[in-house]
Amino acid sequence: MPETSTPATELASQYIAQVTGDLDANLKEQERISADIASLQEQLAALQHDHSVLVSMQQALGITQAQTGSAVESKSATVPSPRRKKAGAAAGGKQKARKSTAAPAKKTARKSAARTADSAPATELTLVELIRRHLAEQKEPRSAAEISTALGQAHPGRDISPKVVRVTLEGLVAKSGAERSKQGRSVFYSAPAQSGNGAPETGAQPQSTDS
Repeated sequence: MPETSTPATELASQYIAQVTGDLDANLKEQERISADIASLQEQLAALQHDHSVLVSMQQALGITQAQTGSAVESKSATVPSPRRKKAGAAAGGKQKARKSTAAPAKKTARKSAARTADSAPATELTLVELIRRHLAEQKEPRSAAEISTALGQAHPGRDISPKVVRVTLEGLVAKSGAERSKQGRSVFYSAPAQSGNGAPETGAQPQSTDS
């Protein structure tokens, strides 16, 4: 009996050691995968934040989707033509009639789309125009954070972030649409010394009263 019990205890100890090692490896693998998931979630959150910032910058620069819409319409207008050419001579007359009736409909649809695209910027000012007007109304330079806070309070329905406002301000400075000054480490922005900002264009018309 002692001869058979000794190999059994050795085998059991080997199984215990193997199970313990596998358990440790499993826990380490779980920790590694959990860390990878956390890192991926952080990357996804950063990408989503960058996406929202880029969309806000696109709106601030006044970029519309009218060009992409017209490109899609042009593609849809040219794709069906090769299929219709394969029809017989009898169906050719019907297809020509359909084309002639569809052409005015497409033109009217494009005109209506262009009108809606033109009316949208007319009813809602871009962020550039809002910043220009805000700077013209201020008597002292303002920081990007102060400008974004004021615009956010004046236009609560719009997503105005300090980062987008700062980028827009730097663009105005590059185009001489605003002036930048520093006080220590802080950066402030103000309207240009020549306080035009579009006012001379409207004020110059009443001078010519001769009719």
